[in-house]
Amino acid sequence: MWAMKARDQQAEQNSENFTLLGKGVDFKGVVSFDGTVRVDGHVEGEIHTTGTLIVGEHAVIEGIVSAGVLMNSGKINGTITAIEKIHIIKPGVLIGDIRTPVIAIEEGSHFHGMCDMGAHHWGDERAPSVDVPHGLVVSAH
Repeated sequence: MWAMKARDQQAEQNSENFTLLGKGVDFKGVVSFDGTVRVDGHVEGEIHTTGTLIVGEHAVIEGIVSAGVLMNSGKINGTITAIEKIHIIKPGVLIGDIRTPVIAIEEGSHFHGMCDMGAHHWGDERAPSVDVPHGLVVSAH
């Protein structure tokens, strides 16, 4: 009996939340989730998740999206922020400004907008300076 209770508690700790907004769902408003979310319907407003957002082929999202990872094979029109990665999968369409450190755009999918991959952070990193002794001429051929 103790083993069953311990196993059930471990299963709860290891399982990730999974939410589905199925085909035919028409949602307007702001939604926040923990874990993985799959959208196959129509959402107008805001979607926020710290986990993965999977946008199905028939899904339409209009508004603000923030996720850990975005995998889009549907249609998104809005402002998107992904902490880890955005992956646009054929026949996905993403229209709008995005902010993510990594983006993958599969052949046959479409992206139209501005992409910020954190270049402002690169300005802070400088190549180490090389000390060249006075009078030494350095040339590259």
